[in-house]
Amino acid sequence: MAQTGPVGNTNNSIEVTGLHKGFGDLPVLWDLDLELGWGEFLALFGANGSGKTTLLRALAGQARPDSGSIRIAGFDTRRRPAAARRQVGVVAHSAFLYEDLTCRENLTFYGRLYSVENLKGRIEEVLELVGLNRRADRRVRSLSHGMQKRLAIARAILHQPSLLLLDEPESGLDRDSVASLAELLREWTASGRSVVMTTHNVDLGLAWSSRVAVMSNGRLDFDGAGDYLGVGS
Repeated sequence: MAQTGPVGNTNNSIEVTGLHKGFGDLPVLWDLDLELGWGEFLALFGANGSGKTTLLRALAGQARPDSGSIRIAGFDTRRRPAAARRQVGVVAHSAFLYEDLTCRENLTFYGRLYSVENLKGRIEEVLELVGLNRRADRRVRSLSHGMQKRLAIARAILHQPSLLLLDEPESGLDRDSVASLAELLREWTASGRSVVMTTHNVDLGLAWSSRVAVMSNGRLDFDGAGDYLGVGS
């Protein structure tokens, strides 16, 4: 029997068919197909400009495809965009945090947007997970880049989405924080949720993921098991 995920009876967390996306006259994604099952961790490799970040933004509902379809946890991103976005947590290059608010205030704001139940308790839980419980009342502008990245991770998992989209999440993190992130993601996929992560760190991507894909010129040139060793940075 096919595995089903946290939401409904769909067999896949991601189903992308014939995806095209460009900016002006510049095509970025070409006729891209992708399926990701529940509990899978996909590491996405590729040179700068290959389309990795644009693919993540399309999956997150932040970039509207020119053609093709995207389903997240069974929800079509065109027909049910709000429901699809509710299933996604995103860690982007930019933290997208309110610098004049504290860590706790940022999480309170986002938690209310997603109507998180038992919000105060959930905030304390995620702050503990990312090691920011002692800095919960510090303003974001006073935090280091690495701490801001940890807060962005806390925000991404706050509403317990079905799918995490991570754009080079290890960037700016110290060794202990990277180890903590690895453990968090192992537990995430073990619970049946899914992860897509871009990275230039081939060793890390291969160690963490169950699948790898290599993007080149807006296409997936390779998509297979994580023991593939011929990827470049």
